[in-house]
Amino acid sequence: MILTSKQRAYLKSLAMTQDAILYLGKASLTPENTKNVEEALQARELIKIGVQNNCADDPRELAEMIAERTHSTVVQVIGKKIVLYKPGTDKNRKIELPRK
Repeated sequence: MILTSKQRAYLKSLAMTQDAILYLGKASLTPENTKNVEEALQARELIKIGVQNNCADDPRELAEMIAERTHSTVVQVIGKKIVLYKPGTDKNRKIELPRK
């Protein structure tokens, strides 16, 4: 999904008030972590992931890998925080994006 700058800014503003719900550590990205991210995206649509200091991988590369595996969109990567968005099905949609 391609976000406009207006939509991305809106999602960033929502993410600012959120705490990270998942943390990637020494083991980096495992199949279990990917599954947890998918479940979190289904439940919330917008999630923040923290990358701990003992993780050797680059947060931006991790964000791209996670987005590819979960079919989500990277909203932003700031330092060691990753914000991902995946719209829910029409009935379960919680976040209403601004029009393009």
